[in-house]
Amino acid sequence: MLDFALTHAPILTVLLPMLAAPIIVIAVHRTAAFILAQLASLGSFGLALYLLALTQDGTVLSYHLGGWAPPLGIEYRVDAANALLLVVITLLASIVLPYARTSIEQEIDPGQHTLFYACLMLCVAGLLGVTITGDAFNIFVFLEVSSLSTYVLVAMGAKRDRRALSAAYDYLVLGTIGATFFVIGLGFVYMATGTLNLADIAQKIAEQDTNRTLQSGFAFIVVGMALKFAMFPLHRWLPNAYTYAPSIITTFLAATATKVALLVLMRFLFSVYSTTFGFERDTVVFVLLPLSLLAMFVASFMAVFQPNLKRLLAYSSLAQVGYMLLGISLLTTLGLTSTMAHMFNHAITKGALFMAAGAIIYRTGTALIPGMAGLGKQMPWTCAAFVIAGLSLIGVPGTAGFVSKFILLQGAFDKGWWFLALLIVASSLIAVVYIWRTLEVLYLQPVPEGRDIKEAPFGLLVPLWGLTLACIWFGLDADLVTSASQAAAEGLLEGRFQPDATVIIGPEGR
Repeated sequence: MLDFALTHAPILTVLLPMLAAPIIVIAVHRTAAFILAQLASLGSFGLALYLLALTQDGTVLSYHLGGWAPPLGIEYRVDAANALLLVVITLLASIVLPYARTSIEQEIDPGQHTLFYACLMLCVAGLLGVTITGDAFNIFVFLEVSSLSTYVLVAMGAKRDRRALSAAYDYLVLGTIGATFFVIGLGFVYMATGTLNLADIAQKIAEQDTNRTLQSGFAFIVVGMALKFAMFPLHRWLPNAYTYAPSIITTFLAATATKVALLVLMRFLFSVYSTTFGFERDTVVFVLLPLSLLAMFVASFMAVFQPNLKRLLAYSSLAQVGYMLLGISLLTTLGLTSTMAHMFNHAITKGALFMAAGAIIYRTGTALIPGMAGLGKQMPWTCAAFVIAGLSLIGVPGTAGFVSKFILLQGAFDKGWWFLALLIVASSLIAVVYIWRTLEVLYLQPVPEGRDIKEAPFGLLVPLWGLTLACIWFGLDADLVTSASQAAAEGLLEGRFQPDATVIIGPEGR
């Protein structure tokens, strides 16, 4: 049984949560739904760790669905880059589920709990499918699977705040526009190459000079993915979606969804196309680089003035996307290493922050910062976790956030762009302002007279502190994340898909 699971690890990683979703709907009982979702997530997490271990030496795994070899058949392709993201998605899914079992009691109608677990499993399966597939059209299909389930999950926040419905609608409209742009881009690429397999597309593009059709396809793909990962100024859907969605959905989306879309952009930029083409390089230097800097500053400034804690953290996420995009824009190994490392470090950091915010909302019933005065005395464990995760978000040494920001600074200095390094430090200082503003309310303001708030339930504290301790652990021992991130960066910067490094696993190709 174990040999079968390891042989078919690429497809089983996606299938476990995908098959769990309809079974959960049939199961009906909330406890059974939770157990099935938890088992599926843990199973996928174990398989993702196995795939990550196999790809650290530069090996690329190719799994042929149904035994049909690409480009005729659909291929799942695993390298160091998407293996790391598979671990991020499955790790967060495994951690948020115990938290969700407690938090959804207040935020989602009891009759929708089974639907919640089913939709969450579909969302996980969709994100995993986007990450692992080697077929361009399959990216679109899985993108829609994750998006449609996400719209439902965001709308479930309407029990606490009816504005969740309008937030879900905005997300649906803009998400659909992004997916439409992406699939139009795929249409242009198919016109020019006659194939949808990513490795085959890369080979066909290499055999011909860049042309208007390929350039148009690239432009549509960039805009479509930019909408999906909320690149400034295409970010309108994100603040409301994160603010009004149930706390656990905000946690999971902030930690995973934008990073998956970023990986798709990186895949097309480095593996399918090539930055040796002037059009692609100009897009990065003259479009993505300036917009990443704008995101770092504008979103951070917006966060400073937000009275709602979840909205503050949502704008902070936009700024962090700017850091990741900036690493891509450097077009160097150090730059891409910082992006891959920040994907992991930001996932655990922002996951902890949103979990802490959710625990506070669970006890106080409000997300407004002024209503949290003195909570550091009444909810010491929750607020202490918020402090540690906040320090990681700022990039204080000894935390995970410092590691990826330091690598980004190294990348800027390596290119001789000292002014860029100054901007990175300056934007991090803005994070100090909005994190301190929150801590001031939690610790320095007196507890309102007559208010008696208890510490968060054990079911919320355990997952919260799991991610909080991870922020410290990966800040003090960063070798695992940095080595995996460097392997991913080197694989991406090799440019084209490397057939010599490809190992076929699973059924033999026909």
